[in-house]
Amino acid sequence: MQQVGASRLSGFGESVFSEMSRLAVEHEAINLGQGFPDFPGPDLVKHAAATAINADLNQYAPSHGLPRLRRAIATTFEQSYGRAVDPDAEVTVTSGATEALLATLLAILEPGDEVILIEPFYDAYPAQVVFAGGVPRYVPLQAPGWSLDLDALAAAISPRTRAIVLNTPHNPTGKVFSREELAGIAALCQEHDLIAISDEVYDRIIFDGAVHVPLATLPGMWERTVTVNSTGKTFSMTGWKVGYAIAASALTRAIRTTHQFITFATATPFQDAMAAAMEDALTSNYYAELAAMYTRLRDQLHQALEGAGLPVLPCRGSYFLLADISGLGFDTDVAFCRFLTTEVGVAAIPPSAFYADPATAPLLARFCFAKRPETIAAAAERLTALATFRRS
Repeated sequence: MQQVGASRLSGFGESVFSEMSRLAVEHEAINLGQGFPDFPGPDLVKHAAATAINADLNQYAPSHGLPRLRRAIATTFEQSYGRAVDPDAEVTVTSGATEALLATLLAILEPGDEVILIEPFYDAYPAQVVFAGGVPRYVPLQAPGWSLDLDALAAAISPRTRAIVLNTPHNPTGKVFSREELAGIAALCQEHDLIAISDEVYDRIIFDGAVHVPLATLPGMWERTVTVNSTGKTFSMTGWKVGYAIAASALTRAIRTTHQFITFATATPFQDAMAAAMEDALTSNYYAELAAMYTRLRDQLHQALEGAGLPVLPCRGSYFLLADISGLGFDTDVAFCRFLTTEVGVAAIPPSAFYADPATAPLLARFCFAKRPETIAAAAERLTALATFRRS
């Protein structure tokens, strides 16, 4: 019998999210690993979806998205970041941000093109680059401050480099890239004629006075940047998978060409409901209230982890905290996370999964605070077992 799996699948097995979630279920652990809220999204959004379903908005939407949602996306971007967006020519609605990323890579890469990924990276990035025929190249952020070495980034660029993938606010580190760092990336993109793919799904979840700057708004970057975002993170409806890509018209045409042959269109009633949510947020305090809620949850989990003897690294964006586990005697973060799940009853994610070479990852564990206060409190109670633990 011929080999069943294509060679492009080599090295891409079960994700660490699946493993840790499975272990959490088996051991009845509190899941602070996978990044999804365990609380409901806004009633307004749910009611809008029900209204759309009852109004029979249940057939295919236009492939590139309902006009109402594309207008809401364009208006939101302009109101928030000062850049006008054409909803008809520069916005594409996708089935989650992950599909927007894949559609973009399929649209721009020729076989053998190189794509620079900043480590640690969201684990879908390398797989999608390979699936699109590209070759990933890696440039690490420097722990514990997570600074980006622009000289190292420049050195990674070759004649085959086609694109750079950026994630800000950054998963898993919580870093929000500064305008100065973004300007350095932008200069390299323009010097070497590169496309930037900027994953900005946590743009509304920022803390401590941090300011999110979309890379596309920097001088010279609009025509060469694809901004990827997701309503699922912003409105706590990750299962609806309503994402989008904003890009100049030439890039948008290419993205729409691939998108129409991947999912064709995203669920119509969910699109209409997210349009209602974004329209409401234009005139309400929703985004400020969202950031305030996550600030409280971040601080609650921070206190729990510190109380358990796990030093916490700064987090200025996203809904993840990284904790230092180097003093506990574990050889790898995977071993620690397995122990934590099976023996302590709290699931976390080993960040080495976000490195091309896991051995280069610092000894940390990633915890998600997109959870109800009572979930975090229950995890805190279990984590007290770590306060006196030292691996022999």
